[in-house]
Amino acid sequence: MKFGVEVLLKDEALLERLSGRRVSLVAHPASVTDRMVHSLDALVDAGVNVTSAFGPQHGLKGDKQDNMVETDHEIDPVHNIPVYSLYGEVRRPTADMMASADVFLFDLQDLGCRIYTFVTTLLYLLEEAERHGKEVWVLDRPNPAGRPVEGSLLIPGHESFVGAAPMPMRHGLTMGEMGHWFIEHFSLDVAYHVVEMQGWSPDGAGFGWPDDRVWVNPSPNAANVNMARAYAGTVMLEGATLSEGRGTTRPLEVLFGAPDVDAAKVHAEMRRIAPEWLSGALLRECWFEPTFHKHVGELCSALMIHAEGPYYSHDQFRPWRLQALAFKAIRSLYPDYAMWRGKDFKYEYTDDVLAIDVINGGPLLREWVDDRAATPHDLDQIAANDEASWIAAVKGHLLY
Repeated sequence: MKFGVEVLLKDEALLERLSGRRVSLVAHPASVTDRMVHSLDALVDAGVNVTSAFGPQHGLKGDKQDNMVETDHEIDPVHNIPVYSLYGEVRRPTADMMASADVFLFDLQDLGCRIYTFVTTLLYLLEEAERHGKEVWVLDRPNPAGRPVEGSLLIPGHESFVGAAPMPMRHGLTMGEMGHWFIEHFSLDVAYHVVEMQGWSPDGAGFGWPDDRVWVNPSPNAANVNMARAYAGTVMLEGATLSEGRGTTRPLEVLFGAPDVDAAKVHAEMRRIAPEWLSGALLRECWFEPTFHKHVGELCSALMIHAEGPYYSHDQFRPWRLQALAFKAIRSLYPDYAMWRGKDFKYEYTDDVLAIDVINGGPLLREWVDDRAATPHDLDQIAANDEASWIAAVKGHLLY
């Protein structure tokens, strides 16, 4: 199979469309070809006139470890072109940045989750391209989480840099497909083209991520496909006082970690409350001691997710519900536990909003967790309706 950048590099007609035009590339460390050549180098070697580049959150080099660590602009030392940061002074390209090229190639590997900020970066690029009369091409890449859709829709009025529009947490689209939906949803008038992958089957071997392709971290803590599958649930821990495993070798692959929570008891409570929500993966009780971030230097009891190998069922695994259930079980066992980060924690450029609500696009999930009378059926019914609505809305944009 071929990813979008590889299709472009082999297609003389597509390359001819770029001939004589100034081209910019939006990329990160996972923007590589099947030969592990970075897209920037491959495009320049192919004779494309690349006049600028852009780095999203974590930077073009992917060197910024944590969230909310900004990147500066720089000059690429090899190609001597400006590299603009879209996670520093600005998150939306400025007029001067847009003036650096005629065509903008978007080549970011995504994780298939609303909160992964590359989704919002695509929207901002499309909006600025419309404003400045520029063209946007998405060099499409797989959604490693595949087609499954899960989670409640973002509530209008709760948009943020981690919530671009009313979509569910696990959206099931590639970035090329998402661009088409953005254009329809926001009525954008922009020149847009998707360089489609060849041979990608979202329901084939790998269930989204091809077995024959090497995984490169698109961000520092996205270390493998297991993380990509779990992320639509475990990312919610960024809004909690519980550890998501940062400061360990397997971040965002745990349902929680904390020195004052008994993982074995939580696991048993989860099985009591909603055993069907544990389907599709294996949970393993474990321990870790973070070397930085939350609970640094403290021994934490945790539950590790194994959505991989013989333990993974693609059709049954629902990470958003699984994470919600873990929160619910902790609240049941520890009614007064200070689980949510406070409003003093400014999450992704928001003010006076709980991080957990920013992440979920509204207070619905948090209120369900904290309501002792709320049942799994209550949350499942809301989510199921939203999921069905989203699947219907995007059906016409599916390319594969």
